[in-house]
Amino acid sequence: MIEPLKAIELPIRKIFSPDYAFRIPNYQRPYSWTADQVHELFNDLTASLGQYPNPTPVDEMHPYFMGSIVLIKDPARPEADIVDGQQRLTTVTILLAVLRDVAEELTANAIQNLIFQQGSPVTGDVDRFRLILRQRDADFFREKIQVPNGTQTLRINPAKLTDSQRNIRDNALEVQERISGLSTDERNRLAAFVIQKCYLVVVSAADRNAAYRIFAVMNDRGLDLSATDILKAEIIGEVQIDPLQEQRLTKTWEDLEDELGRKDFEDLFAHMRMIFVKQKAKQTLIEEFRENVLPKTKGKMFIEETLVPYAAAFKEILDGKVAVPARGDSINRYLRSLSRLDNADWVPPAIEFISKRRGDDASIANFLRALERLAYSLLLRREYPTERISRYGRVLRAMADGVDLFANGSPLDVTPTERSEALQQLEGPLYLTARIRLPVLLRLDELIAAGGATYDLRVVSVEHVLPQTPAEGSEWLRNYPDVQIRDEWVHRIGNLALLPFHKNSQASNFDFAKKKNIYFSRGGVVAFPLTVEIVHEADWTIDVIKRRQTQLVGRLLNEWKLGPNDSIETALKTPAFT
Repeated sequence: MIEPLKAIELPIRKIFSPDYAFRIPNYQRPYSWTADQVHELFNDLTASLGQYPNPTPVDEMHPYFMGSIVLIKDPARPEADIVDGQQRLTTVTILLAVLRDVAEELTANAIQNLIFQQGSPVTGDVDRFRLILRQRDADFFREKIQVPNGTQTLRINPAKLTDSQRNIRDNALEVQERISGLSTDERNRLAAFVIQKCYLVVVSAADRNAAYRIFAVMNDRGLDLSATDILKAEIIGEVQIDPLQEQRLTKTWEDLEDELGRKDFEDLFAHMRMIFVKQKAKQTLIEEFRENVLPKTKGKMFIEETLVPYAAAFKEILDGKVAVPARGDSINRYLRSLSRLDNADWVPPAIEFISKRRGDDASIANFLRALERLAYSLLLRREYPTERISRYGRVLRAMADGVDLFANGSPLDVTPTERSEALQQLEGPLYLTARIRLPVLLRLDELIAAGGATYDLRVVSVEHVLPQTPAEGSEWLRNYPDVQIRDEWVHRIGNLALLPFHKNSQASNFDFAKKKNIYFSRGGVVAFPLTVEIVHEADWTIDVIKRRQTQLVGRLLNEWKLGPNDSIETALKTPAFT
């Protein structure tokens, strides 16, 4: 009977021995420890070593515990797949390799015996490196770390390296820097301490499923793996497939992760959870994936039929560029408009629709237009996240059930009450709600420009024309002597402008003529059509503010169809701005 589980505490010299031949499966995440973590480890090691000279003999020192590793391993064989622990084992190998390459021959050979197993016909051992990284990084690791003097060839351009290879390179250089000030005796003492007194708890399970259960429990208790790392191990690792297919699926997964970036890739999984569950999260992402996603699509099917198309749609949403031959300008403007919101709750319905309706450009354009209308209605009405997520969940359920999303009364539509409440917010002191004012004004600016305005500005600020607090003796107080009227109109859309720089509190109190010539047209250039209209005004009176208020709110009202008799059908019949 195969022993299902074994845990034992071992020093590095027993771990890097013929008892183990470590392999990092291709489905595992890349090596991700950075120089900061290596720096911290090195500090711990040197603190444990104590002062030199006259140190405590290494064999009398207290052990240093480096954590745990989880393996899939037959007790009768040395081959061991690493389920958890590649960061530690890879980093220890890097540390030993750097020490080897600055050591005298006798010490260097002793260290190399821990990195590489020399075959012997007498013992039956075969030539092999103690640790084999994922296929994508194995050759680099072997050439630059495991081969003698490899760490002396690390001064290479990192631009052509993968993230994992850059981390390997940077960490080896960090160790080189840290040991550069040590004497030969101090370096030998460090090597002896790592090899003899640094311990790992090795948890071995002969059964793959048991290993992953251990892995998941340990990470639920605080190890530094993300939810996507754990799901990757479960989705690819638990499926019994041939090595070539495993390699292909792993490459697909990691290519998507590299293309999106680690954070956005993790966000994608949260969006996919919403697409499947269609309601606010009640458990952890991993738990909800296990219960609600993976039973419906797993392994090869999940990666090829779910992850790939959803990742493609999400990348287009992030870039604001959907790859469609027609209606591209309007579609991408809707995406940019949506991206200005203070939440990403609209993203799951967008991912689902774009991925499922490839080739139907007209439907994608109509959907995004209606989605923008709904999203800005929710923004203006300041709906709480729970209500907002619930609404998008209803949209997702309607999509799954085949409901006509473009019919009046669908969850994508905006009800008469909702339209009325949104319009009230547009009519009122919009400036006072910080998360609303900038996206609404930028959208309004695009409408004034008839879709021709695009900006790549790091700073966009919202400015009052009539100041919030006019200076004593200013023209503003003479033209607006009634405090009640000033307070009623100062924060409304009709009195607001966009500026491509940080506001200057002193300049904001300039009289109108000076303000529009110096402040609103800095350097003779006015960036925003909304502000150009202000510069063309001769005076800034209450009548001008009221006129602009009516005109500007009317533009938004017409675009989003927020009138009492408007509906999603009337909204979609109006020509899109392009």
